[in-house]
Amino acid sequence: MKKYLALALLVSGSLLAQNQVMTPELLWKLGRVSLDDVSDDGSQFVYGVTYYDLEKNKGNRDLYLMSAKGGEARQITSLEGGEYSAQFIGDKIGFSHGGQFHLIDQNGENLTTITDIKGGISGVKAYPQSDGSISLLFTKQVKTEQTPAEMYPNLPEADFKIIDDLMYRHWDSWNDYESSHLCMASYRDGAVTEFTDLLAGQVQDVPVPPFGGSESYTLSPNGKLIAYESKALSGKDFAEQTNTHIYLYNLETQETKILSEGMMGYDKNPQFSPNGKRIAWLSMRTNGYESDVNDLVVMDLESGKKLYVLQTSDEYDNLTFQSFTWAEDDELFAGVPIGGSNHIYEVEVEGSLDASEVELEIERLTEGDHNYNHFEMAGEDLLIVRQDMNHASEIFRVSEKNGKAKQLTTVNDSIYNAIGLSKVEKRMVTTTDGKEMLTWVIYPPNFDPTKKYPTLLYCQGGPQAQVSQFYSFRWNFQLMAAQGYIVVAPNRRGLPGFGREWNEQISGDWGGQAMDDYLSAIDALATEPFVDEDNLGCVGASYGGYSVYMLAGIHEGRFSSFISHCGLFDLESWYLTTEEMFFANYDLGGPYWKPENKEAYQKYDPKDYVQNWDTPILVIHGGKDFRVPENQGMEAFNAAQLRGIPSSFLYFPNEGHWVLNPQNGIVWHSEFFGWLDQWLKN
Repeated sequence: MKKYLALALLVSGSLLAQNQVMTPELLWKLGRVSLDDVSDDGSQFVYGVTYYDLEKNKGNRDLYLMSAKGGEARQITSLEGGEYSAQFIGDKIGFSHGGQFHLIDQNGENLTTITDIKGGISGVKAYPQSDGSISLLFTKQVKTEQTPAEMYPNLPEADFKIIDDLMYRHWDSWNDYESSHLCMASYRDGAVTEFTDLLAGQVQDVPVPPFGGSESYTLSPNGKLIAYESKALSGKDFAEQTNTHIYLYNLETQETKILSEGMMGYDKNPQFSPNGKRIAWLSMRTNGYESDVNDLVVMDLESGKKLYVLQTSDEYDNLTFQSFTWAEDDELFAGVPIGGSNHIYEVEVEGSLDASEVELEIERLTEGDHNYNHFEMAGEDLLIVRQDMNHASEIFRVSEKNGKAKQLTTVNDSIYNAIGLSKVEKRMVTTTDGKEMLTWVIYPPNFDPTKKYPTLLYCQGGPQAQVSQFYSFRWNFQLMAAQGYIVVAPNRRGLPGFGREWNEQISGDWGGQAMDDYLSAIDALATEPFVDEDNLGCVGASYGGYSVYMLAGIHEGRFSSFISHCGLFDLESWYLTTEEMFFANYDLGGPYWKPENKEAYQKYDPKDYVQNWDTPILVIHGGKDFRVPENQGMEAFNAAQLRGIPSSFLYFPNEGHWVLNPQNGIVWHSEFFGWLDQWLKN
């Protein structure tokens, strides 16, 4: 196969001078910007920028300080290994590095390491107290189970595992016989004291693996209460349920109570109001449904009354919350996926929390084709990380009064100003059942409507994850378009932001209407004179990879090439090798051996359509992908080979569901575009 990229990692001369469009190497040169914290008075903020070194095959994150009004940034750290979780602590900045917590002056001087905790700590949140001390909340790995070596100490060379329950591996790692415990300590007079393990003796994790972080716990404004999220389940129960709870720990009485008692789905991200009288968190209603609508629950700590924001009116039925923060004691701001983008809404909750009496108002603040992601309050305005399909994340200031945005950081402007950008277009495509489906169309730079372009149908994963204005460093639409492809990215059935009915339709119908939606999108674009209908490709990962396998058996000659990354190929074998059973149980109805589920498996299982495969396919999979285990990719590739279909298997032994290693990322793009170049540009 012709290789699209040279894999030489040292590129002489200026990349910007040689390349007028985005390339994989240039993509890896972008600084990855993330917001850490805003000062108490809202006058300045600290943020991090990660740069990757392809030759060293690793990244490094440094911290910067900037006025909230904009201006010149001041770098305050440059340590080897990266600095994270920065936060303002008086006139200093605290941050995590090398498994410990540090303080540094805002001018980057007088670095002090304030913790020296064996084994290291992570997710540190610091809270200055009135007596001059600093309360530290953090997590630490604690051994909670017997290891195999301890079971057979006389056989030190034996290599084995004894497994007697589920959840023995999760996403990309095996059970390591440890738990992540939430701990608290106090820093006073140059020393850390009063170390407390809130989960001592428990086989329980805070945050909830694998994706939870420091947003999972917080300290009340008066320093007396800790709220945290945890999933007090293990084994089969953990595998089959999403039931997490919000716990409240009283530091004075050392008592713990559950605030979300009787709430059976995911409950997460607890935050106290500024005066500490209320607490809010995100909540899903249905146990086992990981993509349920996320409601915002506000609770009065004294009375115990709860308000479920979205349940107060039918007019909020199309909303779901993905993040929030308090502004005032009766005002919050929340991130909401809506109409193909992520936006910010203002939520005012005044008066009693009785649903019949509360004065509740929800109003959209931001507009435009952007993703507004992580945000923090900055006085009366918000500082927000924003991105779109043509631009990686930068930090913007958004006015609370009118939603207008001002760009503050310009980390990647020099690169984007030197290359051609893509035109991104919104299209409404009519589906087979008469619905209107938002479809993004991304055009190559310097698009010429008199020419014909090979075109890619992008299939989204999830399956319930919006095709928004995201900027991926793998599935990068700007990069695909820059190589001469038109990209068609439909918000097919099963994606949030278009109402609850649209979002929930995918469950139990993986290979039905969603596949029709994909075909409707590519068929609509194929009628355009600038689309080369004889050179159509189909690509996707996870559920998107499943979609590729499924479409390979039903596309009726539409496509000339397929690429599936970490796709589900054999639903029956996948069901018995994946780990989070609640996902499979909800979306597929449960195990395949139950009579009521046989139709879902038989009708929508890609392996049962292999007899129709007739198109070249590239299969990509990671060896540490335990959500969609590697046998799925092997089975698909073997089937293609046995049928005599041109095919290739790109295998990364040490990658999981995503490709995170920088040099592996270059290989990924090389093989991805090399395959398309071979089969779509002959």
